[in-house]
Amino acid sequence: MSAGADFWARRRAAVAAEARAGEEAEQEARAAEERAALEERPDEEVLAELELPDPDSMKQGDDFSAFMSDAVPQRLRRRALRQLWRSNPVLANLDNLVDYGEDYTDAALVMENLQSAYQVGKGMLKHLEAMAEAAEKAEKAVGETVEDEDGAAGAEARELAVAVEPEPLPALPEAPAMEEAPVARAKPRMRFAFADAEPGQAA
Repeated sequence: MSAGADFWARRRAAVAAEARAGEEAEQEARAAEERAALEERPDEEVLAELELPDPDSMKQGDDFSAFMSDAVPQRLRRRALRQLWRSNPVLANLDNLVDYGEDYTDAALVMENLQSAYQVGKGMLKHLEAMAEAAEKAEKAVGETVEDEDGAAGAEARELAVAVEPEPLPALPEAPAMEEAPVARAKPRMRFAFADAEPGQAA
């Protein structure tokens, strides 16, 4: 196959794919409009128009697959699924061995209109920065107050120091002169000489 023929084959495939995508988008738009119109109507009218039974009156063995169609509103599909779960003892009575059988969400514990300082990618950084800024302002205000009080107290002290001159302290009496302690002299050592001793020996 030549390069030109290959190019046109790819071109025709791309055009066909674009046409299919356009048709699917149009069908999805029409289906969305129909679902929106059905959502605004009462359940009884929707069930009568789609020829579906009342989900609450269905029992085990009935065909619930009709409620899985795209034309059925979500609220009716959920009602049918709840009835299916209740009608089947195997689905209604869990043995507590299902890993995801419990409701692990905190929807029941979260307050309405709850606001958090947490930011994705930043965490609580903004909240902590605001707290640090508030603490810094409070510390600065306290420091200014202390400085003002210290300045006022210092001015009063200076005024009192100028107004009241301290009296001179009385002179202390002179201490008596210390007598010098006598210096102990070493006692002379006595030497004894014996007649029978050799000359130069002493005891």
